[in-house]
Amino acid sequence: MSLSKSSLWARFQQTYTEFPATGLALDLSRVDFPEGFIATMEAPMKKAFEAMAALEKGTLANPDEKRMVGHYWLRNAALAPTPEIRTEIEQTVAAVKAFAADVHAGRVAGQGGNFSELLVIGIGGSALGPQFVANALGQAKGDRMTPHFFDNTDPDGIDRVLGRLEGRLERTLCVVISKSGGTPETRNGMLEAAAAYGRAGLSFARHAVAVTGEGSNLDQLAIREAWLRRFPMWDWVGGRTSETSAVGLLPAALQGFDIDGMLAGARACDEVTRVADPRANPAAQLALAWYFLGDGRGSRDMVVLPYKDRLELFSRYLQQLVMESLGKELDLDGRVVNQGLAVYGNKGSTDQHAYVQQLREGVLNFFAVFIEVLRDRPSPGIEVEPGVTSGDYLSGFFLGTRDALYEKGRQSITLTVREVNAGTVGTLIALFERAVGLYAFLVRINAYHQPGVEAGKKAAAGVLSLQHRAVECLTRQVPAPCTAEELAVALGAPDAAEQIFKILTHLSANDRLVVVAGGSGVTTRFQAVR
Repeated sequence: MSLSKSSLWARFQQTYTEFPATGLALDLSRVDFPEGFIATMEAPMKKAFEAMAALEKGTLANPDEKRMVGHYWLRNAALAPTPEIRTEIEQTVAAVKAFAADVHAGRVAGQGGNFSELLVIGIGGSALGPQFVANALGQAKGDRMTPHFFDNTDPDGIDRVLGRLEGRLERTLCVVISKSGGTPETRNGMLEAAAAYGRAGLSFARHAVAVTGEGSNLDQLAIREAWLRRFPMWDWVGGRTSETSAVGLLPAALQGFDIDGMLAGARACDEVTRVADPRANPAAQLALAWYFLGDGRGSRDMVVLPYKDRLELFSRYLQQLVMESLGKELDLDGRVVNQGLAVYGNKGSTDQHAYVQQLREGVLNFFAVFIEVLRDRPSPGIEVEPGVTSGDYLSGFFLGTRDALYEKGRQSITLTVREVNAGTVGTLIALFERAVGLYAFLVRINAYHQPGVEAGKKAAAGVLSLQHRAVECLTRQVPAPCTAEELAVALGAPDAAEQIFKILTHLSANDRLVVVAGGSGVTTRFQAVR
């Protein structure tokens, strides 16, 4: 049951905490912690802090992949466990700045002149982070380069981006991001881009930059074809925690953003979230709130509601960071626990006219995380009513929605920042990275591997292998039109009939097979194009 206004004010005074070094404030007054909850969590939190400290010192935190986890070193290289890693980090940041300066000054240019467009090719953390930052810090006018993204292997999506770049490819710098150099979606995007440059009579290599692991397939290709530049990705940085590496810093610097400010914001947040006292640590408070609100097993979803258009993509960014990190079948002892914390969200006050109705009156399977931004715009705006601005309305909708939800027993967390700038973005990234790590230690799972993602990749590879076999059989061994079931039998894989049917219908929709009259649905007969 929700508290009265007077009781809420009393609890607000106890649970509202400002963290001046980060420009962040955290309000847990709408979380109904039971009496003594924080005290009962002291022992597990102590272990979580110890595990996090060991991780930052270079302990092997990902035993199945035999690697350290060191994204915290990216914004404070002095913490790196070896002098070599420290030097690599410092040199990479300097190289990113120098390359961006050369591009902006025209010392590095495309075949058509100075680069004005930026095409980033990646997927997952190699795209979500740069997209979030581009949207959060970009200006309608004034960015040094205009960003575009290939973040999927959807041909239509690729064509739409290429359509926006028509006539400008000669001034488009292409950044290809893949640690392994073999991620299919990124490889496909690179090949599509290279073909587009070729059709325009341009050299792709003269417009291309790689961000990849040393010695990867992509690294070797960039060397062989003499691409403009190569930047490193290290095995101790996961994709979903890579925004403060070259993965995120290079696109941000090319757009003209203050990457020093972003790193400083992340570093300041890292420092305060190392404090081994939950009352003085915003990430620990977040982790404890998630633990309580989700019953320690993610039983409620997290709805992220930033009341700022610039933070619209933050929930998408957090979906990967949180769900890929926490969605695990096994705990550290190998027991089946099926942990996770689902994330979704959009932005306020758009949500007033979308799903807030269900949040207030529908199934209670969530908690909310509001993000409040105090500064409306750089300069004073008009009054839409006497004494009231558009920003006042936005603030009013936030406060009203928070109260309306709590009146119905819907609990929420509120994060407040003064404005959205490079430092704020760095702070938010670091805050949720640390909260995810601490929460994972609380529920005893490995936040830094992703066996489910790898399983999906292997399954997709199996489907493509089946497609090759099916097409070859249909072309060379089965001259008469046949159904998917008949083809499955011919392949000696009768259990694969459903997959083969889906493969054949996709190929025929793209004019790569012929549908023969006389059948429909699962009895459709297919033959090779003659």
